[in-house]
Amino acid sequence: MEKTNDSMLTEFVLVGLSAHPKLQTVFFVLVLWMYLIILLGNGILISVIIYDFHLHTPMYFFLCNLSFLDICYTSSSVPLILDSFLTLRKKVSFPGCMVQMFLSFAMGATECVLLGMMALDRYVAICSPLRYSAIMTKGVYVPMAAGSWVTGLVDSMIQTSLAVQLPFCTNNVIHHFVCEILAVLKLACADISINVISMAGSNLIVLVIPLLVISISYIFIVATILRIPSTEGKRKAFSTCSAHLTVVIIFYGTIFFMYAKPKAKASAGADNQDIIEALISLFYGVMTPMLNPLIYSLRNKDVKAAVKNMLSRKNF
Repeated sequence: MEKTNDSMLTEFVLVGLSAHPKLQTVFFVLVLWMYLIILLGNGILISVIIYDFHLHTPMYFFLCNLSFLDICYTSSSVPLILDSFLTLRKKVSFPGCMVQMFLSFAMGATECVLLGMMALDRYVAICSPLRYSAIMTKGVYVPMAAGSWVTGLVDSMIQTSLAVQLPFCTNNVIHHFVCEILAVLKLACADISINVISMAGSNLIVLVIPLLVISISYIFIVATILRIPSTEGKRKAFSTCSAHLTVVIIFYGTIFFMYAKPKAKASAGADNQDIIEALISLFYGVMTPMLNPLIYSLRNKDVKAAVKNMLSRKNF
């Protein structure tokens, strides 16, 4: 364990899987492969949505934002993760750590809110199909997406600014692959009650409220689908929101495990637990963005048709 006597910490040390060098090699190849798939899959999805005017609808506008978010989120953390796999004990400057923490937290918070907005879009589409085009106008869905970005950025700015003010005067070793906010807060040598309260408020705004919106929306969606007389009609209606529901389950299932219960202090002998939490965070940070374009493209006939149309025109 590395110590520093300085009153102002200048750098952090990322431990990651340094105690397991063989696993580092395996995870480096695996994460690099997944990152390339994220860039390719989400990049293709964004290009297809922009290219095909048939996909210029609120649902695909939100999906385009989601794909861009996934690229931004992974790009803010994966290069550092890959570098940590190649270095025994990766050193990161204090400002660099705070910037990376800000970007990762902002993208994650934005995605939480955006998924709630996407649920509202599906609610209007299923429950009020005849009024959908009149309700979800450009003047409505663009501010909804912009509000998601603003909420995530402001929330991250608050959490990061509070973390920057903390004194880190002893242990500077982060048992994580990146500068994850909870892992950083554990190293503070002062009372972090304000940070814990602020994180609880953040959980309420960007986790609980969007999840309530999603839950209530899907209660009405399911009730509406059950009232459709034909089986084919039910299947078609459910297929329009099944991809979003799948992404929500994967996304929220992982993120709630990580952030729902912020800890004020690290417990003694909790290194193994820290590694497990870091691996779960890695799953959330890499696996989920990789699956999103696959889930939406495999379950969506419009996207498949748009991809085929784009490829056929290029071949022509």
